[in-house]
Amino acid sequence: MKKSLFILAAILFTLFSTQANAQEIYSKAYGEKTNPALLFMHGGPGYNSVSFELSTAQKLADEGYFVIVYDQRGGGRSKDILGSKYTFEEAFADINTILSKFGVKKVSILGHSWGGTLGLQYTMKHPEKINKFIMIDSPLFYQKSFKTIIKRCKEKYTSENSPNLQYIVMLEKMDTTTIEYSSYCFMNAMQCGLYSPKNQSAESQKLYQELSKLPEAKYMSDMTREPVYGFFTNEKYTLMDMTEEIKKLAAKNKIFGIFGADDGLFDETQFDELKSLMGEDNLSIVQDASHSVFIDQREQFIDLVEWYLSGE
Repeated sequence: MKKSLFILAAILFTLFSTQANAQEIYSKAYGEKTNPALLFMHGGPGYNSVSFELSTAQKLADEGYFVIVYDQRGGGRSKDILGSKYTFEEAFADINTILSKFGVKKVSILGHSWGGTLGLQYTMKHPEKINKFIMIDSPLFYQKSFKTIIKRCKEKYTSENSPNLQYIVMLEKMDTTTIEYSSYCFMNAMQCGLYSPKNQSAESQKLYQELSKLPEAKYMSDMTREPVYGFFTNEKYTLMDMTEEIKKLAAKNKIFGIFGADDGLFDETQFDELKSLMGEDNLSIVQDASHSVFIDQREQFIDLVEWYLSGE
């Protein structure tokens, strides 16, 4: 009898522990399931979909789309998933699970920043699941963006006679293939204001203020380290050049780019290269917008998404 009770207790403990430790990847859908499906893939690695979800997801749904958002494992509301490996294959499996959860067989991807990198890899792996791919403020080649960041921060620190100039001098001497180099580049980009438009519209100012008052706003400044180090170790994503993937999608008219003109991660040379790869009509550079173009110029962003997808 005692042995049976012990076994029962062990089973219950195991079940309870499994349920307590297991966490689904956060995902949510907006709009009608019968409408064309869009999957938003956020930046990072280690960030989340909150800023897009709270600002733009419902607005796009109101225009006749079935909009799915999710937080990639290791970040935001998917932070505490145990046993994550942070590989492309694992991330692809997560995407497939989410699409299956919402009954979506074919989808168009909105890939923002790092989400553009991950989304491109998924699109090449599973072309049968993709209608169109929209690349949003996403590096073509991270190393070129790092050089742009260094140049712009160096100019800013020099003009301000800032002591931060010493960090740029250090960056210029670092091994560009290391995680420390890429991390310091992104940190300086933030410090220099390269993620903000030079002339912020009254609409976006109001929108940012409204978002900051919401309970979920705490995630908008939340970045986690594990996905960064995991994907760097396993996939070396900061050394990736997306030229070939973009060429292949452009040849099938399956890619469109939306970038903020004031996004400090890009310069005219990079925009010209993207335009050459995608085709002039398939790249839109939005004025008075930076890295979060879907907030900085939300209405124009939605119009561009609608215009491109209406050609399906």
